[in-house]
Amino acid sequence: QVQLVESGGGLVQTGGSLRLSCAASGRFFSSYYIGWFRQAPGKERDFVAADTWSSGITYYADSVEGRFTISRDNAKNTVFLQMSSLKPEDTAIYYCAARRAGQGTIQSRWPRDYDYWGQGTQVTVSS
Repeated sequence: QVQLVESGGGLVQTGGSLRLSCAASGRFFSSYYIGWFRQAPGKERDFVAADTWSSGITYYADSVEGRFTISRDNAKNTVFLQMSSLKPEDTAIYYCAARRAGQGTIQSRWPRDYDYWGQGTQVTVSS
C-alpha cells in the first residue's frame, strides 16, 4: 500500500518555473517506481516523467525533455518535478503515481501500469 501527497502547483507566466513535490509513504514504497502524468481538459492523461527509484533510471516525455527534471529525496521518500521554461501547453492537472517494480516495462508510459495516484495539482501557465 502506497499513499501519495502532492503539492507545488500554481499559476505562472510563460517561461516561469515550478517545483512539484510528491511525498510517498507506505510499507512497500521502496519497491515502487514513481511517475508524473498530466491531463488537460478534454485530453487524455499523458505521461510526463518517471523515476525508477532503486535502479536510478529516469525518463521523460519528448514534450518536456530538457525543461523538466525529476529528482528525489530518499530520506523523505519524496519525488520532485522541477518544471522550467513553462509553456501554455503545459497547463494541466499533474498527478503523481506509483507502480510496482516489474509492472509494465521499465520505462512504462501508460497510466494503467500505475496502481496508486495522488490527488492531482493544477498547473496553469498564462499566455
